[in-house]
Amino acid sequence: MFSAQQYVKATSLQQALELNQKRSSAILGGGCWMRLGKKNYATLIDLSGLGLDTIEETPEEIVLGAMVTLRQLETSPVLAAAFGPLFARMTEHIVGVQFRNCATLGGSVVSRFGFSDIITGLLALDCEVELVQKGRVSLADYVQMPYDRDVLARVILKKNGRRAWYESFRNTETDLPVLNCAVSCLNGSARVVVGARPARAVMQEFGQMPSEQQLQEMFDKTEFGSNMRAGAEYRRQLAGVLCRRAIEQVKGDAECR
Repeated sequence: MFSAQQYVKATSLQQALELNQKRSSAILGGGCWMRLGKKNYATLIDLSGLGLDTIEETPEEIVLGAMVTLRQLETSPVLAAAFGPLFARMTEHIVGVQFRNCATLGGSVVSRFGFSDIITGLLALDCEVELVQKGRVSLADYVQMPYDRDVLARVILKKNGRRAWYESFRNTETDLPVLNCAVSCLNGSARVVVGARPARAVMQEFGQMPSEQQLQEMFDKTEFGSNMRAGAEYRRQLAGVLCRRAIEQVKGDAECR
């Protein structure tokens, strides 16, 4: 369990940013992963008083606050109306409902874990993150950036008609994924994302739904690793199975044929 010398409930994002500049400080999201460590923080910064726990919709975008829980993503009628079962599928196997009621979107995105269901699913969409210091940055760029002391405030999803599907495989129901993938389609063009390799997700764009050969070429170029859950070659084969399932689901949408 972690400990802290000082707890501050931030009154503004700018205050949170200033407090977070010290390496001994940390933003407190849901604390679900932080509690597994034994680090002693000088300052814990709480964003829960900043109204960042809402899902807001405009004609062009859906804006998700950093403090939105994974359970909110799973059950949101706004997200379901825009993206079908995508968010329910990419959250439903993450530990359990109690955990998802605590874990936050911001904590999941900032951590950029290689096994992340959230990152893989979001990369299939046209998605940006809003940082206090840097402003808006595409999620694809953000996941490749080095860790810094900036503060993530929101995640923005474009409502442009993109259709997406998510697949994952786990050795047991609530374990970390052995592999996950997401496939999306917009105006006939496709995007394939493969995560939990066990490294961070990789993404590739295609001018149309990829053929078997194109998929295989993508997997041949993708690095898969081994750990206690699976070997590299098993993951490579699994990627083909999961991506083909996702492609069939997306192709079922008339706008993606």
